[in-house]
Amino acid sequence: MAKDKKIELLAPAGSPEKLKYAFAYGADAVYMGVPDFSLRVRINKFGMDNIKEAISAAHAEGKKIYVTVNIYAHSGHLKKLPSYLKNLNKWRPDALIISDPGVLLMAQKYAPKVPIHLSTQANATNWQAVKFWQKQGVQRVILGREVSLMEIKEIHEKVPKMELEYFVHGAMCMSYSGRCMLSAWLTGRSANLGDCAQPCRWKYKVNNISAEVEEENRPGMKIPIEEDEHGSYIFNSKDLCLIEYLRELIDAGVTSLKIEGRAKSVAYLAMVVKAYSSALMLVKKRGVKMSEFKKIKKNYLDKIMNRGYTTGFLFGRNSAEQETKMSHAKSQVEFVGEVVQCEKIHRKYRVWVKVHNTLRSGAKVWIIQSAGKDARTMLDKIYDQAGRELESAHGGTGELVYFESGKNFSIFSIIFH
Repeated sequence: MAKDKKIELLAPAGSPEKLKYAFAYGADAVYMGVPDFSLRVRINKFGMDNIKEAISAAHAEGKKIYVTVNIYAHSGHLKKLPSYLKNLNKWRPDALIISDPGVLLMAQKYAPKVPIHLSTQANATNWQAVKFWQKQGVQRVILGREVSLMEIKEIHEKVPKMELEYFVHGAMCMSYSGRCMLSAWLTGRSANLGDCAQPCRWKYKVNNISAEVEEENRPGMKIPIEEDEHGSYIFNSKDLCLIEYLRELIDAGVTSLKIEGRAKSVAYLAMVVKAYSSALMLVKKRGVKMSEFKKIKKNYLDKIMNRGYTTGFLFGRNSAEQETKMSHAKSQVEFVGEVVQCEKIHRKYRVWVKVHNTLRSGAKVWIIQSAGKDARTMLDKIYDQAGRELESAHGGTGELVYFESGKNFSIFSIIFH
């Protein structure tokens, strides 16, 4: 890797809170969008005011914001688009992520000061396509997940001035570059308008005689399909995990490493961003053994909920894998709280916690920090805001609790049981 080559770690931000966590744990940039024009409709807490504030706050930290305008628009969607783009032109995010050629034309008209990145939804998988989009004014291409390492190298060699972005971690869609029609067909919720119901994660029964599948909660609704074996979670791709191959991606020409997961929790986001930011520090050192990357994967990525991991199409079609036995593996740890404040009281620290699941007095917990080393500690006692000792505290109440410690835990620290 060239010493002067800046590699970007790009994280998802499904809410203003998640944006803060992504930056705290080492992301250089985040991608986000409002429900009307983004491929995340239901679990998306960004509105127009949020975006304006986020751009300003990120730039104050020297970080970047990319705004997703990546739906495949119908004519009705275009009515709201000019005013939205004009606002973005004033607020100056670092790029717009676009998949639809018509939306691209409108962005060039109404937001000419904002660079354009081509969404992975546009299926750019060869160097001629990348060269075409370069001629249309696109400055970065987010390559389709179907692109192999050898193809990345060729694209970079043929179109060296184009920035290349590639997904390195997160959920995979069983459909080509996410262009899935199954959700719209089964539920009326279109994946291509950001409202996927994720029917690929449902459990299906297979009739080997008729070559049909039937989802267990929709008896009588037969879906014809060809399937060789197994036949339970047949649409359910394993999750992508390329933490052991970051150096290869960078050497091939990728300059932005992208994490999927705008709908995931702050705990998931913290764990994944910390893992990949730590791995990138190792990449810069060179000479680091593969075992060090495996250690990071084991310590962080293997502990969180996943569907099993795959290298996707990076090393060819045969390396992409489905998880046919289950929807997902349970997390090895339970997310019980996040540190929102830490104040020094005499010789100890009072650590204030927003509780997410059951937090118990006397429990052994694992605390990962955005700054500083992770810690394993015993919560001798926990207290409510009035200072009353509690046996346990539960998520969903909105109230804070605290425990006392000899250590100073940074805000954004995540507590696992």
